[in-house]
Amino acid sequence: MKTETHKSLRQTRKLTQAFTLVEMLLVVTIIGILAALVIPRIVGVSDKSRITAATTDINGGIKSALGRYEVDVGQYPRNLQDLVQQPSNGKRWAGPYLDQIPNDPWQNPYIYVYPGKHGTYDLYSKGPDEKEGTEDDIVSWAK
Repeated sequence: MKTETHKSLRQTRKLTQAFTLVEMLLVVTIIGILAALVIPRIVGVSDKSRITAATTDINGGIKSALGRYEVDVGQYPRNLQDLVQQPSNGKRWAGPYLDQIPNDPWQNPYIYVYPGKHGTYDLYSKGPDEKEGTEDDIVSWAK
């Protein structure tokens, strides 16, 4: 009788161990599925936030500083640095118009061209792909 009970106990332990392995595989699979669903959404929100931040910089703070500079000096600056530091030809300069020139959310400098091809000046970020002239560029002339 003891040997039968002992055998039965060993079989129960083996089943329990196997069941624990199945449980672990199930948990790992569920975590993998959840990660596959959640991570792309988090990354998408991050990109949208960065695009919004770049658009705000371009159409808000920098564009406003450029306008104030133009009113004071009578023309737009040659480069963005003129918004922070008085240029040698800026007799009516009343800045600084910005504390510092910000980088875009991807840590690249904003691109400023004066005179511009799309308006008086062009101000833009290369966007998420960090390549100039692609569809994801964030530009001042887009309405």
